[in-house]
Amino acid sequence: MSISNTSEVEISTFFLIGIPGMEHAHVWISIPICLIYLFSILGNCIILFFIKTEASLHEPMYYFLSMLALSDLGLSISSLPTMLRIFLLNAPGISSDACLAQEFFIHGFSVMESSVLFIMSVDCFIAINSPLRYASILTGTRVIKIGLVFAGKSILLVLPFPFILKRLKYCYKSLLSHSYCLHQDVMKLACSDNKVNIIYGFFVALTAMLDLACISVSYMLILKIVFGIASRKGRLKVLNTCISHICAVLIFYVPIITLAVVHRFANNASPVIRVIIADTFLLIPPLMNPIVYSVKSQHIRNRIFGKLCEKQS
Repeated sequence: MSISNTSEVEISTFFLIGIPGMEHAHVWISIPICLIYLFSILGNCIILFFIKTEASLHEPMYYFLSMLALSDLGLSISSLPTMLRIFLLNAPGISSDACLAQEFFIHGFSVMESSVLFIMSVDCFIAINSPLRYASILTGTRVIKIGLVFAGKSILLVLPFPFILKRLKYCYKSLLSHSYCLHQDVMKLACSDNKVNIIYGFFVALTAMLDLACISVSYMLILKIVFGIASRKGRLKVLNTCISHICAVLIFYVPIITLAVVHRFANNASPVIRVIIADTFLLIPPLMNPIVYSVKSQHIRNRIFGKLCEKQS
């Protein structure tokens, strides 16, 4: 059966795409994709293992890092099935229910990661602005409550997505434009009124942009403190504590903003560019965050090297 957008009956199966024009090389492309998933899952599991088992890492900063690792794991595991089916097995079909479930988890973990990055920016600000009161402000109980509140917010925010998509009729189009299901991609295939989806999708996008705006405000306040430090060495020392987080923010938001700009202003852009940017959004942050934090965090780096030395001796 041809995968075309011509069906006149209500459809129950959507078709995802790999990299347009490179279908013949999908099996070879699956090799680096599998390696990225392997290292992403392994790296985030290592971060979680050391934070759980090492008493010296039982601090607010590392608790927030564990939340980031959980978000990255969720993103990797949510997109893994369809990416492997497309590139490794050449099976682009996905049932509508499975597609709605996948978009719920992808959007849920994306919103959670955005929230965690915002929390971590506030953590950086408190650590720099009030170092002596840091431990009393961010107690273990308070950190757990913050984590639960933002996890609950992420779930509740995207929970309506599957239901408001499920009520739509899909009768003409079945071909999606990414390698995984996204709310804005699925709703475009509907042949019934999707005004509710447009409005609510815009609202959820605004909350993500609000997180980014709050992160920007946090760093403006941090820079204000940094510029008030007299010595250059002192300024660099303070900024160095935030480098890992700045990298994580850029790794997460740059692909999202780039994809939004391409969709909005570059209608004639190659589908290959759109697919690569969209895949980058899900593949790169879970891979790079453990590397960035392992390299920049001396505590985690020392624990990893310590375990490796133990096994070699």
